[in-house]
Amino acid sequence: MNTTTTAQTSLPTIGRILMAAIFLISGVGKIAAPAATIGYIGAMGLPFPTLALLGAIAVEIGGGLALALGLQTRLTALALAAFSIVTGLAFHHAIGDQNQMIHLLKNFAMAGGLLQVVAFGAGAYSLDNRKAAPALSRAA
Repeated sequence: MNTTTTAQTSLPTIGRILMAAIFLISGVGKIAAPAATIGYIGAMGLPFPTLALLGAIAVEIGGGLALALGLQTRLTALALAAFSIVTGLAFHHAIGDQNQMIHLLKNFAMAGGLLQVVAFGAGAYSLDNRKAAPALSRAA
């Protein structure tokens, strides 16, 4: 296998895992400190902070795992892109603060990368592209 082919088959998987990492780490952080997250959601004036926390954990952990594994990848990436844009606008809209502007742009950049996954798919190494090996099928 030549280098170009190896890169073309491996890089989408690496990209998915790198994008998934921020969602997984963020979701685990919310599980570890739910009161802080509920307080932050409430401070932003959003309704039902506890329900929002549970929804965010489900999206970040569930979506992060699905993206990393390449399961329903295009739909997952679209949902995570929308989540990134909505949360960026809801939580990082104070663009006069340079730190908040960077967080907003980070969310937009993540959405851009995720939209690339929507457009081009999961790549070769994903559950979406798994193929049952005939020898394994006969052995079972």
